[in-house]
Amino acid sequence: MPKGLTLDQVVITKNGAPLVALDRHIAPGEVLTVMGPSGVGKSTLLSVVTGTLASDFRATGRVVLDGQDITHLPPHQRMVGILFQDDLLFPHLSVGANLAFGLRTGGTRTDRRAKVEAALSEVGLDGFFDRDPATLSGGQKARVALMRMLLSNPCALLLDEAFSRLDTARRAQTRSLVFDRARALDLPVLMVTHDAEDAAAAGGEIVTLG
Repeated sequence: MPKGLTLDQVVITKNGAPLVALDRHIAPGEVLTVMGPSGVGKSTLLSVVTGTLASDFRATGRVVLDGQDITHLPPHQRMVGILFQDDLLFPHLSVGANLAFGLRTGGTRTDRRAKVEAALSEVGLDGFFDRDPATLSGGQKARVALMRMLLSNPCALLLDEAFSRLDTARRAQTRSLVFDRARALDLPVLMVTHDAEDAAAAGGEIVTLG
């Protein structure tokens, strides 16, 4: 099985009725966009990949990441990163502590701080380590959420309407940042969206559900 993310004959049903059927391979650095109206099963498809499928759904087929079948692994062992439309930063932690949460355990406190400072610098947030997340703009929060996820070293990236809360200018900027980072890190990306501009910016194959 080649590197990347493979949805091998994945079929999702609810109460016996078919909801989603997908058979696709996403190569490293490529984006597969899944579009469709609300309720058609886009986010449910992502939950199959993350291992968090709700009990009222059933899924068959396999999820394979970099040649490893992860279909039955617990979520924390899957090496899959996900960004949601809500940034989901921890309000009781500083910006730096939010990013440090994404780091794998190990390393000295100084090493971990240096990694977080470097990540903040990469996205133009130098000096934000001790800031309260509540003081950040929407675009800044999106950048912090992205870098926190990338610090966990995922092997694939999922986007669940990740840009929908941002204004037009910030949306284009954040989208470019996410796709550029994914390409630079050779991450396969599975994006669900109802926005045609997101799909166009991704530049990959588009699958429409429903």
